[in-house]
Amino acid sequence: MKAKVHVTLKNGVLDPQGKAIQHALGSLGYEGVNDVRQGKFIELDLAETDPAKARAAVEAMCKQLLANTVIENYSIEIIA
Repeated sequence: MKAKVHVTLKNGVLDPQGKAIQHALGSLGYEGVNDVRQGKFIELDLAETDPAKARAAVEAMCKQLLANTVIENYSIEIIA
């Protein structure tokens, strides 16, 4: 079973890397990019076969390690 986790900064949290990407895109001639927010994508290959148990395990992983829940949001997709 696979799990896909997307981690992004919460609204209102400064994103200096996103601003650097936005500036670089403008320098390359890509006009009209009003804002850039960057994040992380994590794909896990799990031995668990029960989707509910897999989701619970990945939820715990996110809270303990994969995301800083003070400043980041995360979403989980379980693929059987």
